[in-house]
Amino acid sequence: MKRFFKIVGVLFLLLILTGVIFFVSKNEALPMGKKGKDADALATKMLQAMNSEAYKSTEVLEWSFRNEHHYKWFKNQNKVRVSWGKNKVELNTISPSKSRVFIDNQEVDNPTLIATATAYFNNDSFWLVAPYKVFDAGTERKIVKHQGKDALLITYTLGGTTPGDSYLWILGESGLPISFKMWTQIIPIGGIEASWSSLKTTESGILLPTSHTLSLFGMKLPMGNVKSYNPKANAIAHKILKAIKHDNYKKTNHIEWSFGGRRTYKWDKAQHIVTVSWDSIRVVLHPNNLEKSSIYYYNKLSTTKNKQLITKATNLFNNDSFWLVAPHKLFEKGIIRSIQKEAGKDALLVKYTSGGTTPGDAYLWLLDEDFIPKSYKMFVPSMKMEGTPATWDQWITTESGTLLPTSHSFGGGRKLSMGEVKATI
Repeated sequence: MKRFFKIVGVLFLLLILTGVIFFVSKNEALPMGKKGKDADALATKMLQAMNSEAYKSTEVLEWSFRNEHHYKWFKNQNKVRVSWGKNKVELNTISPSKSRVFIDNQEVDNPTLIATATAYFNNDSFWLVAPYKVFDAGTERKIVKHQGKDALLITYTLGGTTPGDSYLWILGESGLPISFKMWTQIIPIGGIEASWSSLKTTESGILLPTSHTLSLFGMKLPMGNVKSYNPKANAIAHKILKAIKHDNYKKTNHIEWSFGGRRTYKWDKAQHIVTVSWDSIRVVLHPNNLEKSSIYYYNKLSTTKNKQLITKATNLFNNDSFWLVAPHKLFEKGIIRSIQKEAGKDALLVKYTSGGTTPGDAYLWLLDEDFIPKSYKMFVPSMKMEGTPATWDQWITTESGTLLPTSHSFGGGRKLSMGEVKATI
């Protein structure tokens, strides 16, 4: 029996010794950093890379944590549906006492489950949106050298469940986070690293991680089916489409118009072939296959294809058709829709992340009481437009039944006529 206890004691000591060796080999001291404008600039670079402006206007986020805790977060309403096992809490993050608790779909009074849901949400939402929180109240930002490059050390001095935790963000050249190192109360080993590279561009335009990998034993943290979207903005966009008879636009096969009297268009929308005419030049443009495009001078077919003219015709069509049909394109690929207040009313902010000639442009649509666009403000960095206004006037119901504008006006009384607008089936 003495021999047995002796063996157990030796094994126990070996286990302790192994743990000490592991702790010493893995534990890192919290690095020293420097506060100031350089740290803030690096934090701002990360926010811009993550599209923080879109995060501010994101309405709903969905995810799960390790396939155990499930969330639907109504961010701007400060409400979260938290569920795990047989429990569900409709959590009010501002006033937890107003939260509702359900067990097996039966409402109960259980403050303990509210506290549990709060702790789960504080932890699990951090693993989803931490980069967007670097300027939250109670955060300290320091710049640190990590492997010869600048890294961002964030310390949370208050808020959440464990104030005092620190995270060292390791960034790529663009400012996107690659990983972070942690010094937290719940993990006794400092400097454990977690990846932040499995990023997904969501419907609302923000980048969210779908999983993480920890340096500690290669542990995986799946985030489930990550989503973010703006249902209120989408609802307004659908009302606009209904008001301008978008269903009829989808059936429209031919559209004709001119642009300020300078050029004219005949668009075979069904086949997506556009005849663009200006001066003595006519380009029959095939936007989906530019090699098939042809050029006419004084109505005579050119035997050579001037690529510069084809490019010019493409750019003209992209610009001039936008002034005719932009509201019909609200749900095309690469568009982010969000709500912005303008004069106390909801306006629809539309940002183009791809397509056209100048991706990155944004337009704030102002609507009448029937949800027909009456004007917009243009945010076009390439043209140094920061909210330049223009009206959408004299909408007509075309032969095909869809609505299209026939003119626009700008500051200083300038007008832009779309000519004799026609749309047929």
